Amino acid sequence: MAIPVAFLLLLLLVQPAILLYDRSIMENAATETCRLLCTQEDPSLAEDYLRRRLSAIPEMELFHKHAGGCSWDIQLTSGASGAQVEVATRLKPLPLLAQLSQLAGLVDGEGYWEVRVQEGLPTTAMWEQ
Repeated sequence: MAIPVAFLLLLLLVQPAILLYDRSIMENAATETCRLLCTQEDPSLAEDYLRRRLSAIPEMELFHKHAGGCSWDIQLTSGASGAQVEVATRLKPLPLLAQLSQLAGLVDGEGYWEVRVQEGLPTTAMWEQ
């Protein structure tokens, strides 16, 4: 009787850990890419750097949808006022949570959750203005 309950509790703890891992990698990579965009003028170099940092997330649907190539949604903007990086991915929830998420309308048509991170950094420090 206790084994199914323990398994369910373990399942409910694994999914938030996966989301936290994905989100922390994405936030750190976006922040470092903002710093790079503020100092470099080549956005392709910054995007390559960001993709290398995001490769720390495993290529499994539980962590990141990787069907047919990398499916990161990356938007980089830089200008005189600063830099902004937005990164998004989709991941497949664990089976029980997928059904609950579908009932609650938290997944898209294919059954994926979306994780989106946005970071920005001004070019000049606030005390210099």
